[in-house]
This record gives sequence, C-alpha cells and structure tokens, in this order.
Amino acid sequence: MALFQRSSSSSAKGFDWAGFLWLFLFFWYFSGITQLLIQLTGTSGFTGFRQAFVMSAIWLAPMLLFPRQTRVLAALIGVVLWACSMASLGYFFIYQQEFSQSVIFIMFESNISEAGEYMTQYFAWWMVAAFLAHTLFAYFLWTRLRPVYMPRVRALVAATAILVAVVGYPMIKQTVRTGSLAEGFEKLETRIEPAVPWQMAVAYHRYLDTLAGMQDMLDSASKIPPLNNLKDTMANQPATLVLVIGESTNRQRMSLYGYPRETTPELDKLKDQLAVFDNVITPRPYTIEALQQVLTFADEENPDLYLSTPSLVSMMKQAGYKTFWITNQQTMTKRNTMLTTFSEQADEQVYLNNNRNQNAAQYDGDVIEPFNKALADAAPRKLIVVHLLGTHMSYQYRYPSTFDKFKDRNGVPAGVRDDQLPTYNSYDNAVLYNDFVVSSLIKDYAKSDPNGFLLYLSDHGEDVFDSAGHNTLGRNEAKPTAPMYTIPFMAWASPKWRESHDWSFAEDLGRPYSSSHLIHTWADLAGLSFDELDRSKSLVSDSFKPRPLMIGNPYEREQKALIDFSLIKPKAKPNPAGIVQQ
Repeated sequence: MALFQRSSSSSAKGFDWAGFLWLFLFFWYFSGITQLLIQLTGTSGFTGFRQAFVMSAIWLAPMLLFPRQTRVLAALIGVVLWACSMASLGYFFIYQQEFSQSVIFIMFESNISEAGEYMTQYFAWWMVAAFLAHTLFAYFLWTRLRPVYMPRVRALVAATAILVAVVGYPMIKQTVRTGSLAEGFEKLETRIEPAVPWQMAVAYHRYLDTLAGMQDMLDSASKIPPLNNLKDTMANQPATLVLVIGESTNRQRMSLYGYPRETTPELDKLKDQLAVFDNVITPRPYTIEALQQVLTFADEENPDLYLSTPSLVSMMKQAGYKTFWITNQQTMTKRNTMLTTFSEQADEQVYLNNNRNQNAAQYDGDVIEPFNKALADAAPRKLIVVHLLGTHMSYQYRYPSTFDKFKDRNGVPAGVRDDQLPTYNSYDNAVLYNDFVVSSLIKDYAKSDPNGFLLYLSDHGEDVFDSAGHNTLGRNEAKPTAPMYTIPFMAWASPKWRESHDWSFAEDLGRPYSSSHLIHTWADLAGLSFDELDRSKSLVSDSFKPRPLMIGNPYEREQKALIDFSLIKPKAKPNPAGIVQQ
C-alpha cells in the first residue's frame, strides 16, 4: 500500500527526469569515458561511441522495476562495470587502442613473464592518478542517484520497451532478414560490444569461436603431406628472406609507377636497386580470398587447393627456415581467422593490431621494431613475413599527421568532385606513409648485411575515384575496375645474394602475371625445387608462360564469374618505373 501511495504521489508530481538522467549518466560513464577518449584522440570513428551510449540504457530497466533498491542495485552493477572499465581504460592508456577479442587472444597467448615485461615497459605513475580520478568520479555519480518511481504497470512497460528497443529489435530484425538466429545474435554482439561489461563477454565468446575455427584449420593443415622431393640450392647456407604483404595499395597511385604526385619518394630513390614489376594483378579484391591463393598453391582455376597443399610458410619450414610472422592486421576476427591460421603456422608471431574496429588509428611503423628484432635472431636461416595494414580504408587512420602532405587539387584528375577530394587526398597520404614503411624495411634489411632478398606486393588494389567517371570508391568484385586489381610487386636483393644468384630480370618486368602464382615465383627465387613446382608459373623463370589473368569469384563459375582482366584493363600508358641495374 505504501509503495502504491509513493508511486501515485510521484506520478502526480510528474516524472523525475533529473533522477532518470543521473541514472543514465552513471551507467553510461563506465563505457563512455573510454569511448570519449577514443573520439577525442581520433583513434576510431563514432560508431563505438554511439553504440556504447545506446547500450548503457539497458541498466535503466532494473532501476525502474525496483526503485526502492536503486542505490544497492546500482552499486552492485556499478562495481562490475567499474572493474571492466578499468581494464579497457588501462588498455587504452597503454596502447591507444580499444579493447577487443584480439586482446583476449594475446592475453591467453602470453605468459606471466611477458605480462610483467609489458607492465614494466608501459606503466607510468600518472596512470595511478587517472585510475583514482576515474574511480572517485564514479563514486560521485553514485551519490547523486535516487529512486525514480512510476506506477507499476507503467514501469514494467517502460523497462520492457527499453530492452526491446536496445536488444530485442536489432536481433529480431537481423534474424528475420537473414533467416538465421545465429546471424541475429552476432548482430547483437556487434552492437553491445563497445559497452562494458559486454566488451569482455563478447570478446571472450568470439575468441573461443574463432579459436575453435582456427584450431580446425591448423589441425587440417598439420595433416597436409609435405612437398615431394624438395631440394634447396641454398641448403645449410645462412639466408634471410623477407616477404612484405601490403594492403589495399593500387600501384597506379604510386609515383614509382608513373603517378604524377610524389607519393613514393623513398622508393623512387631506391628505384635503381629494385626489380619493379609493372604488370602484376591480384586474382581477387579482398584480403582473405586473395591470400588464400597468394600464399598457397591455390589459384582461380583450383581455389580449394589451399585446404590440401602446403602454404608458403610451411614450404619454407620444410626447407629448414625458422619462420616469423609480424602483422599489423587485426588478429582475431571472424573474417581474419584464415590470416591468423597462416600466422600460427610460423615459429614465432608478433601481433600488433588489437583494435576492435578496422577504422582505427593503427600505424604500420609499429612493425619496424619487431622486424629488426627478427633480423637479429640467431637462427642462420630465416623467413620473415611482415603483413601491413597498408592503405586500408578508412585512409585517414593509416598515417600520422606528419604525412598529411596532399591537401589540394594539385595533381588530382579534373573529374574528382570537391566532396571526393578529401578522401582522394587521404589515400595518397596513406600511400606516402606506406612508402616510408616499406622503404624503411628495405633499408633496415640492407643494414643487416643479409644473404637474401625482400619481396613486396599488395594483397589487392583499391579504386579511390580512379576509374572512368570517378565515382567508384573501394572494391566490388561484382563491378570490377582495374585499380581494384593492379598491385605493386617489387624485389630487392642483397649484394651477397646477387653474387650467387641470377638477378637479371630486366626482360621479365613487364610480364603479365597474377599473384595467385606467387608461391612458384617465391620458390624459384629462393632456390627451391620440388615435384609440385611449376616454373611456367614463375614470373622470373625462363620457362614462364603468359596466361590470361583471370579475376572474379571462382566459386560462381556457373555464372561465368571469372573474366580476363584484359577486359577491364585500361589502355597501357608509358611507365617510367625503374629497372634492375646489372
């Protein structure tokens, strides 16, 4: 009776909006402070902030249903949110990244000693003050909380409406649209992930799912028989070979390949030392699908061979090389399970990008330190794979402010509209920073006085208002354009390697080639031979045979999805790219 009278009295006075907003602010604070810092530092886009804002409303439901227990419930829920927020906030302080399932992966892959090293290296005393301030402000907000009373039925309706709007509707909508409850649940996870404590729960759940998928792939890979009759002309000789895999870089936007803007000044300086191949394309315009072919014996005609034949890493391990995989790509996502599987085949891995969102500031310069550490490893024979984030969209997150060089229309095609100009320029700035990273890797490699070579290529290209009409942005396999497929492909060899290997590729630089056959070229360059090697697919072999450069989705052959790249290729233009000096 007393509760009814209290509710009626409150109703008569009107709804306590101020009390309601204090409640919301309290629950939002634990997710919002980190998301606010992410916004202010330009680390990522607005999506995470918005989702955290919406998802914080969930906790209002129990407050409306049990107003008399407001302070107690808020304290119990708040302690959990506070603990999770301390973890995500601390992670942001140290790495300037958002907590994600990749972090869970790294945590479980690291030991206590490594964790201690990280703490020693990155801990700063100002963090103690920051954590204390964060905690005290949360306590202050809690002291401002008060019950918000509503008539019982109205409170039940309001709480239900909040839960349906925030949780139920998005999941039901996606389930109906796709016909899959699993898809609906995945959509819900994506929406709630930026908010604590779901950040931890979703990260751990997805980590388990992805790990299971990756383990299945690794188990399958372990059952793949080795290459037959493998022989190595470099057997028992010290050698360090480097494969640098770029991302989303269209060679048509590189001054090394004739682009009028100076987007590759450092590689331009190294031009006379490089073998710059100018007629190489990727088979597919997406990272996973492309690398399934690039790093294995699979190609457009035999797309499933990646499931039953050794990868490039496995091949080099069989040849006696210690293998390293250094990546600035996202580590553990549903899409990137294949990439992580490739990396886990290596003897040592370095995972640098643990962002939840691809659209986050993550610079490839971070690969340089672990690259030099791998170069200094005592193993006499090494393969080092460096996987860059390159010029991946969103381009403004791919380079620091010091590389924000291109800001006007100078060198921009006339057809590019004013509203497209910022994106066009940011892509060129991303290419400029990519030039710095790739050239730095080459220079550091050269300083180590290696016996070997470094090969750089991009997984695929990107159309950033380049093709006819200047209306295309990104990649679309259903509507292919040349910039989506034209990729940089170049190699540098040390003096020691040139002394004992034929490095005369001047006649080979213009050969039409698909990176789907990279493993044959790599084996040829590395001095390997085995029964499965097809030198007619090696770009640098005297036995090379030109083939139609097929692109498209090989799993839709019945729809004639595979087409010859020449059908979309623009007319050739004079190319001032450097050739190898003999």
